[in-house]
Amino acid sequence: MTEHHDHELVERLREGDESAFAELINMYGATMLRVAQMYVRDRATAEEVVQETWLAVLNGIDRFEERSSLKTWLFRILTNRAKTRGARDGRMIPFSSLAGAGEEDEPSVDPDRFLGPDSPTPGAWAAPPRAWPQERLLELETLAVIQMAIAELPETQREVIRLRDVEGWSPMEVADALEITDGNQRVLLHRARSKVRAALERYLDPDIGMAAP
Repeated sequence: MTEHHDHELVERLREGDESAFAELINMYGATMLRVAQMYVRDRATAEEVVQETWLAVLNGIDRFEERSSLKTWLFRILTNRAKTRGARDGRMIPFSSLAGAGEEDEPSVDPDRFLGPDSPTPGAWAAPPRAWPQERLLELETLAVIQMAIAELPETQREVIRLRDVEGWSPMEVADALEITDGNQRVLLHRARSKVRAALERYLDPDIGMAAP
């Protein structure tokens, strides 16, 4: 959304334009639900948080000073309400603490892809990444593999890669919306992309796992 369109949408919301509200729901509704689910115990609770957020947006739009984008303001309201609800229900874990939760020693690339210490060139690629034809990446079956790989990611990684690579958000927008540091969102994105690429390699190059370490 451009800055001009952003301002125009804010003005329409202030005037009570129902089509502006519908446009906002169409743009962000599905993403809001996914983000809310990261903080609360179930989908039904996430839906309640989203509804509460919409009410807060409508009630607060006249006080919105446009110092940030409408998207950033909207998602800050959402995450704050989701955190409050999650804490009340005993579900909430600070998102920033999940950037490496349970993954401190998890390599981004399978160690077997590199030559071992007994090799003349230890640490070099044994099975380096390959370039894939663009037409293969655009095949429906290949796209389905990508979607499945994303769906199987830990929820923090899954949401960051969706926001960055599927919905096209900037690093700053993701960090602001999820209230994490830029470093955290980069770590999450790197791990997510590494896992999706590994899934693609297994699909496009089945013999990749047969390479000797």
